[in-house]
Amino acid sequence: MPGPTAFEQVIHVAASDIDALGHVNNVVYVQWVQDVAVAHWQSLASPEAQAELVWMVLRHEIDYKRPARLGEEVILRTWVGTSEGLRFERHTEVLRGSDRQLLAQARTLWCPIDRQSGRPRRVPEEVRKQFSAS
Repeated sequence: MPGPTAFEQVIHVAASDIDALGHVNNVVYVQWVQDVAVAHWQSLASPEAQAELVWMVLRHEIDYKRPARLGEEVILRTWVGTSEGLRFERHTEVLRGSDRQLLAQARTLWCPIDRQSGRPRRVPEEVRKQFSAS
């Protein structure tokens, strides 16, 4: 369940999102999951934290429930779950805007990377408290 730092972003399904079956392509969902995570980070993290850290995906898991179609408004809802060491769990729900029906849900594991060295890096405690449920 979303924590106090749940973040929502509204998007509209474009023609370029649609596959041969007439609904949003699976690859697009992965892009949305990444895009909303970045938007959430940029909305809350300090300029200093953003200058020092970038995030790398370690794993995506996505369950598709219902199709999204051309022209629909979609709500991307994300929050950070547990964190252990250098692994941060992020949850994302893709909801249809008109009725908030769950279209897809994702669980992604992210690792913080030092922007200068390109190596994994522990986050400051303030960042951990701001984003993580644990």
